[in-house]
Amino acid sequence: MEKFLAVTIFILSLAFVITKPKGIGIGWSAWAGAIACLLLGIVSIGDVLYIASLVWDATLAFVFLVLISIILDKAGFFEWTALKAIGYAKGNGLLLFVFLMLLGAFISAVFANDGAALMLTPIIYSKIRHLKLPQRMVLPYIMGSGFISDSASLPLVISNLTNIITAHFFNMDFWHYALLMFLPNLVSILTSILVLYVYYRKDMIKRYDTDVLEDLPPKYALKDPFIFKVGWFVIIALGIAFLALELYHMAKLPYSAILGAGALILSLASIRHRVVKIEEVIRFTPWSIVFFSVGMYAVVYSLKKVNITNFITHVVSYLYRVGEFYALLGTGLLSAFMSAVMNNLPTVMLVNISIQDAHLPERFTQFLALANLVGTNIGPKLTPIGSLATLLWLHVLEHKGIKITWGYYIKAGFVLTLPVLLAVLLTLCFIYYLV
Repeated sequence: MEKFLAVTIFILSLAFVITKPKGIGIGWSAWAGAIACLLLGIVSIGDVLYIASLVWDATLAFVFLVLISIILDKAGFFEWTALKAIGYAKGNGLLLFVFLMLLGAFISAVFANDGAALMLTPIIYSKIRHLKLPQRMVLPYIMGSGFISDSASLPLVISNLTNIITAHFFNMDFWHYALLMFLPNLVSILTSILVLYVYYRKDMIKRYDTDVLEDLPPKYALKDPFIFKVGWFVIIALGIAFLALELYHMAKLPYSAILGAGALILSLASIRHRVVKIEEVIRFTPWSIVFFSVGMYAVVYSLKKVNITNFITHVVSYLYRVGEFYALLGTGLLSAFMSAVMNNLPTVMLVNISIQDAHLPERFTQFLALANLVGTNIGPKLTPIGSLATLLWLHVLEHKGIKITWGYYIKAGFVLTLPVLLAVLLTLCFIYYLV
């Protein structure tokens, strides 16, 4: 009976999170599921406190990262970078596509995939429209920016909420993680650009008239040059801070403290000219994600309590007995398809718990966790419900007058995602045997 209740609560919670009936926030939906699990005795207060200890820093760090992104966005940082990319292409349509995809990869790496998808896509759309192209020629750049935001969200712990949660769960160091994921992420970026180009090459522009952009120099985009300069300082300072943590073995210092300091510096910088209104930034920052993470993890943890996650643990253990290569590849594919069907955040939590319960050698467990991240970062692109960011991204596009049907998205998603997913998982296997 407990198994039935736990699975029912999980499915209902997930359905409410994805559909948001009557505008109910994702935090409320997740907590409703968590409270139901508590009242039914499936999880205890002690379990919830344990879960909170696991995810509070990860989710708060993500929130501060989004806050930093919003401040920089309002100051014109992302629009400036997009105009720079368009300018560097010098009228060459292929170079324009490549530069915009590389820009998306950079923003995804430093400001997280949600920032890349939700902030850069509208900017790319508005600038590409200045080239006066028909909509079918705009679509490759729009789909490309949405795709690359997830496929290039592997390189740093802070590049995706799934990364932050997993790094905390398995105690991964910031720069050690970056070293292991450098080559897989590079392969992901290059493969993504290749498959996107092959798929959309007939609709891409060959040349464009740069004269139409003469009235839009990059400096035009900067609404607050002071915040723009401070933003670059914060980006560099964050990298140095994470390196110092690793070198001086201060891993217990919360990531949220470092990113919170960066957010505070930019918030103080906004006071100088008051172009960016910090009260608006705070209002738009998704604080509910903290409640969502704790609540959703409690719901997922209820599946462990009733031994539902044992199935995944058995699959991972069986694949390990068959061979390490098959375990890495199989875990990545499993988490990818689970993400596509039931969203990547619950999936990364479920598979992390299952990997831990398999009690495999520590080094291999770490690589299994990385394979899980490859699956949960790239796999969501198979379907529109794979990640919350994709659902929001589709909503933003609809407001811009671009209607992407679920049928079209799934068709394109499978063609684009599977080659990238396999290439990155094979690269991760290569890294495992290499080091």
